[in-house]
Amino acid sequence: MGNLVVVGVDGSSSSLTAVEAAAGEAQRRRAELRVVHAFSWPVRPMYAPLDPSPLNRLVHEAAQHAQSVAPEVEVTEAVVTGDAVAVLEAESRAADLVVVGSRGMGGFIGMLLGSTAVSLAAHAQCPVLVVREEQAGAGPIVLGVDGSPVGEKAVDFAFAEAALRGAEIVAVHAWLPDYAPLGTGPESPERLLAQALAGRTERYPDVRVRHDVVGGETREVLIAASKTAQLLVVGARGRGGFAGLLLGSVSQALLQHAHCPVTVVRGRA
Repeated sequence: MGNLVVVGVDGSSSSLTAVEAAAGEAQRRRAELRVVHAFSWPVRPMYAPLDPSPLNRLVHEAAQHAQSVAPEVEVTEAVVTGDAVAVLEAESRAADLVVVGSRGMGGFIGMLLGSTAVSLAAHAQCPVLVVREEQAGAGPIVLGVDGSPVGEKAVDFAFAEAALRGAEIVAVHAWLPDYAPLGTGPESPERLLAQALAGRTERYPDVRVRHDVVGGETREVLIAASKTAQLLVVGARGRGGFAGLLLGSVSQALLQHAHCPVTVVRGRA
């Protein structure tokens, strides 16, 4: 892991929290941090051009804050014209992680999470970390496991992140036997969970892992687990999802309602 972390900023307190989280991620990865503000030109008369100075100042102050959090991290900054999702999706092509806040001032996140974070998590080419203004605790990394091939990237990301943070993983599989998706096979939920994690403990011998098979709806189980977590990691789409959907309903629900930062892994982990 680790040459570039990108953080989207819009001047809100939420994006300032995202900057702090992104600086920490860059420091752990020994990566460069790129601070990006996206904006769309308003419809204005030709004789009244937009003054870019406030935008440049906004992104520069965010970059300075990142430098104060992680002085050894190389920080670059950019103001880019375009839709926020399109700009950050383009940035994600060269990044290991994109970080955004869960609320904003209308540039990145206009509502409680809103469409921007959901769209970015669905389209980014690397994992997307959505942080909340409340500081994350020192609990475990909760990993949502459903045994799907898509979910394997989330498993890989969670183990690598736990190694970087020195954190424990709680691997959670929610189980409703009466509503198991077609094609899941006859394996027990415990066996499914073990198979999904196979090989990672050998690769990351210092990462402690707890297996937790819980009866209940996936979203409710993971939202409850997030109350004591420092990070929740899920795949963008898993078993039972429709092939045409880039972001599953469970991932969307967690982005909206989880009590800790959430990383959605769709692209390379």
